[in-house]
Amino acid sequence: MPHTLSTALLQALKDRGADRVFGIPGDFVLPFFRVIEDSGILPYHTLSHEPGVGYAADAAGRINSTLGVAVVTYGAGALNMTNAVAQAYAEKSPLVVISGAPGTGEGKLGLNLHHQVKRLDSQFEIYRELTCAQTVLDDPATAPEEIARVLDAARRFSRPVYIEIPRDLVNAACAAAPPYDPGTPDPQAARACAKEILGRLQAAEAPAILVGVEARRYGLEDKIASLCRKLGLPVATSFMGRGLLARQDLPLLGAYLGAAGSTTAKRYIEGADCLLMLGVILSDTNFGVSGRNIDLRAAIQALDRDVSFQHHHYPELPLEALIDALSEIAAPLGGTAPDIPVPDYAKGLPADDTPLEPSHIATAVNDLFAAHGRLPVSTDIGDCLFTGLEIMDTEFVAPGYYASMGLGVPGGMAIAAATGRRPVVLVGDGAFQMTGWELGNCRKYGWAPIVILFNNRSWEMLRAFQPGPKYHDLEDWHYAEIAPHLGGCGVRVRTCAELARALEAAHADDSRFHLIEVMLEREQVSHTLAGFVGAMREISALKEE
Repeated sequence: MPHTLSTALLQALKDRGADRVFGIPGDFVLPFFRVIEDSGILPYHTLSHEPGVGYAADAAGRINSTLGVAVVTYGAGALNMTNAVAQAYAEKSPLVVISGAPGTGEGKLGLNLHHQVKRLDSQFEIYRELTCAQTVLDDPATAPEEIARVLDAARRFSRPVYIEIPRDLVNAACAAAPPYDPGTPDPQAARACAKEILGRLQAAEAPAILVGVEARRYGLEDKIASLCRKLGLPVATSFMGRGLLARQDLPLLGAYLGAAGSTTAKRYIEGADCLLMLGVILSDTNFGVSGRNIDLRAAIQALDRDVSFQHHHYPELPLEALIDALSEIAAPLGGTAPDIPVPDYAKGLPADDTPLEPSHIATAVNDLFAAHGRLPVSTDIGDCLFTGLEIMDTEFVAPGYYASMGLGVPGGMAIAAATGRRPVVLVGDGAFQMTGWELGNCRKYGWAPIVILFNNRSWEMLRAFQPGPKYHDLEDWHYAEIAPHLGGCGVRVRTCAELARALEAAHADDSRFHLIEVMLEREQVSHTLAGFVGAMREISALKEE
C-alpha cells in the first residue's frame, strides 16, 4: 500500500511499539488528525487540555515500556504542553510529540500567523531544549530517514522527541520509514565490563543491587529479576522506581528512601560495600535523604548507556547489553543472600468512625488489594505520592523526580487505555484542580478508574516544608458533587468505615469512574512524608554546621 507522509509516520510509530495516540485537534493539525482516524493505524484518544494529553501519553509509554505519542497543534497547543514534556525528559520517558505546523508557503505571505510567537521556528527551538532529537518533515524525499532517526533516538535514549508536520504535506506521497535500528553494542566490551562487575561483587562483603526507572523504560524487568535471582543479592528499587519488579517472583527490600522509608532497605543499601545501580537516576529525590550514607563514587552506575565505577568507564554500553552479559556469566554469590523480611504494609483499617488520616488511605487500599487482587496505581505529586509508598508493591506511575502536579488523573486514564486494567488514582485537591477535569472523558472511552482525592483544602506538602503561611490554603470545591456531571459517581468520606465502604462499592461497579473524596484535616501528613521532611531537615542542618 503506498504511503503518505502521515501514514509513513504512523506506521513507523506502530512498528516501534507505539500502540495509541493522545491528542487535541487544532487547525494546523486537523489534516493529520483526519489521517489518524481514517487510516486506523493507531487508535486515538482526545482529551480536554494539552497538559493532560502530555501526561497521559507519557504514562501510557511508561506503563507498557513503549513510545508514548502526543499530537497537538502548532503554538497554542504544543507550547501549552511543554511542562509535561519537560517532566518526561527529566524522568527518561520516550514521549513522541507530533505538532501540526503552518504550510510550507504560509510563512512567505508577509504576515505573522496566528499562534506564532516570535518567529515561525520559535516552537522548534523551544522543543530543542526539551527533547533529544527533533525534525520538521518538510521534504517527503528525506522524511523516511528523518522519521526513523528521530523515533529511534526516542527508543535508544528513552527521552522525548519532537516532530513537526507542515499541514500542506500531510498527504504528500512518501516512502516507508526504515525499520528500527537499535545499534549493535560491542559484545567484548559488555563481557569485559560484566566480568569486572562480577569480580567486585564477589570480593565485597555486603554487596547489594538498586534498580531504577530504566528497568521499566527498556522493558528489562524480567531479565533483571532473573539476574537478581541468580546472584542471590539483596535488591531494592529507587524512590523513582517504586513499583518496579512488582510482578516478579523476587524478594524485594522495598523502595529505598533513606531514613524516611523502609528500615530494611536502608540497612542493606546504605550498608553495601559494593552497590550495583541498574538504571538509577542520580537525583535528589532518589538520594537526597541518604545524607552521606551512600558513597556514590564507589558504586557501580549503569545509566544513560554508560557504565562507570571508580576510574573505569564503558561508554555506549546499553543497560540491556550489560544485563545480558552479566546473566550469561553470573553464578550465585555463595553466602551473601540474606533472609529478607517481607515488607510489612499496614492492613486492617478500623471499621469504625475513626477520623481519616492520610496513612489510613494506604491501609484501606491494602485491604482492597488483599481482598480482590492488586491494581495498578497512578499518583500525583504531594502527600498522595508518599502515601502511595505505604501501599503494597504494585505497578506504579508517578512524577517522582521532576515532581510536576497534574499527572495523576490523566496518568490513570492512560493506564486504563493502554493496559485494559482498572487503575487506582491517588491525587490531592491542588493537583485535581489542574487536570482532574479530564475525568469527563472517561465515559466515551469506557474507562473506570477509582480516584481517591485527598482533600485537605491545602497544598499540604508545601505546608509540611514551610509551616504557617495562608497561601498554602485552598477552598473546598466539593469535588464529589461534581462527579455525576462528569459521568461518574462521587462520594465524600470522613471516617475509616466510610472509606472502606466507598472502596468496596467502587470496586463492585466498573461501569464508570468513582471519585472518593477523602476529607482530611490540614497539617496532617502520611507517616512517610513526615519521615521524608524530617530527614531532609536533618540533612540541611548538617550541611549548615
